Amino acid sequence: MTMITPSSGDRVPDACTLPTAERPVRVAEFDRFFAESVQRADRLARTRLDLLLAADAEPAGRDLAARESACCSFFAFTFDATAAGPVMRIEVPDTQVEVLDALAMRVDAALGGDRR
Repeated sequence: MTMITPSSGDRVPDACTLPTAERPVRVAEFDRFFAESVQRADRLARTRLDLLLAADAEPAGRDLAARESACCSFFAFTFDATAAGPVMRIEVPDTQVEVLDALAMRVDAALGGDRR
């Protein structure tokens, strides 16, 4: 299991620091990743979303997770190898559940709303 979060020595505010002009590009990257790489989504808790990835999608997921963690310190991304394939776990604190809800809706839309 590998976790990607900001390093403990970095002082990152508990909010997104990605410049506003870059946010639509990042959203598009996530949407593309969800559509091309996610096989199934499981919401196992209010604060956790697990994404079963295509076998070759883990490097792209790690790259996207690292970049997102750098600007949104409240996200914690973990990657696990399972018998079904790589799983990207996304966790947030209770105070950021609405952000995870919105992300889960984007995953559902990318999956066609019926592959959960």
